[in-house]
Parts: sequence; structure tokens; C-alpha cells
Amino acid sequence: MRNSSTGRNSSTGRNESTGSDRTSAATSVDKALALVLLINEVQQIRVSEAAEALGVARSTAHRLLTQLRARDFVVQDGQRVYRPGPALEQLNSTPVRRLDLRRELHDHLLNCSRRVSETVHLMVLEGNGVRFVDGVEGPHPLRVGLRTGVILPAHCTAGGKALLAALSPDALKALYPRGLPRTNGNALTSFAVLSRQLATARRRGYATNIEESERGITAVGCPIIDARRHTVGAMAIAVPSVRCPRSRIAELVEELLRASNAASKEM
Repeated sequence: MRNSSTGRNSSTGRNESTGSDRTSAATSVDKALALVLLINEVQQIRVSEAAEALGVARSTAHRLLTQLRARDFVVQDGQRVYRPGPALEQLNSTPVRRLDLRRELHDHLLNCSRRVSETVHLMVLEGNGVRFVDGVEGPHPLRVGLRTGVILPAHCTAGGKALLAALSPDALKALYPRGLPRTNGNALTSFAVLSRQLATARRRGYATNIEESERGITAVGCPIIDARRHTVGAMAIAVPSVRCPRSRIAELVEELLRASNAASKEM
């Protein structure tokens, strides 16, 4: 009798505990997902703000943010402000979203290409790489070919630099935990130099690639920003270097800024 009674009590206790654990886990998951959506919307948040928004204690908000940080969904800057991390940035660049960008922005690529008579690409960030998702080829016999579908290191392309420049310092560091990857040609090898170039790109509103991704190719890139001030992609003009003296870069940048601003308004 004692053994039978003990068995029922133990079994009941385990079931009750399991049910409680499941409820607690579901609540934690729900709070974590709500927090991810919130950070994606507001782009920066403190522990106290997260706690208030979620209706939880500061300790709970801090634990959730710590877990998200461990998975690279958020990064924390020097002022203890949490911002979107690499994992969240990558989720914002899903295949469906890339198809939307192609449909919405192709005409802007086409118009820009016609004005400059050169190849124009649309790119999105994938980790520390940049994927070419659409493009319009220039009309000259000597031209830069389309790279649609190709992934290149972001730090050696004009569009990639424009995308990296939109990241916070901590999010940028998270993409390069062991420094810049080795590449061929004239690509940057110093993270410090890259950081300085990105600061310049943020100030100017565009980035350059002078034969860094491939010898014989010069490019300029600008970010595309949606209505929520999220950088969702980049547009770049790529030109054979023999047809692009330094004096022509200003002309290309002017046309690209016009096109990328128009594309951003479309978003």
C-alpha cells in the first residue's frame, strides 16, 4: 500500500512539475519573441525599457537580453544600450524579403543604369558577406558582368561597406571576431582601417571600392533605408577602372545618391 501510494504521489508530483515547467518555458519563449520584435522595431533599448514594455521585473528583462545576446540577436554598446545583432539583421534579409526588394526596386536599378550607362547591382547583407540579389548590366562591350546570386566578403565591396556602415560598433565587431577574412587582391586586411572607412562612408552617405573586390573594377555604393529607418539593402554602380578615373567618381555618386534616395522613398 505504501509503495502504491508513494508511486501515485510521485507520479502526480512529476506531472504537476512538468506542466508548470512547460507553462514557464512557454511564457519565457513568448517574452523572448516579443522582445526580439520590439528591438527590431525600436532599434535600441535599455533593460528598464524592456522590463516596462514586457511587464516583467528588471532581472527578468536582463536575463532575456543576456540570452538574446548570447545568440547574437542583440549586441550591447558601451552605454549599456541593446541594439539588433547579426542574427537579427540576417533574419531581416530572408529570401522572401529579397524577392520583395527585387520587385520593388528593379526599376530604380534600371533607371540608374540607363543614366550612367554602367552596371548597377542591388545587395543585402548576409553575415559578414554581401549577396547580390538583382542587377542591370551596362550597355558597353567592356562592362562589369552581373553577379546576381553571388556572395562576396562585404568589406571589399562598395555596397557591402555601405551596409556595414549602418551597423553599430558592437554589431560590426561581432561579425569579425577574428579580424577580417583573407581575400585576394587589394582588399583591406585591418579591422581598424575598415572601421575608419565605414565612419567616412556614414558621413558621406556612400562607400567606395577601388579594385578591392576584383582588379580592374571600381564601384560606389549607397544604402537603401526603409520608412522605419532600417537599412534593408544597398545599391552599387560598378565600372571598369579604365573608364573610371577618380574624377568620374563624383558623377557616379551623384547619380547613385539620386537613385538610392528614390528607392528608399519607395520603401
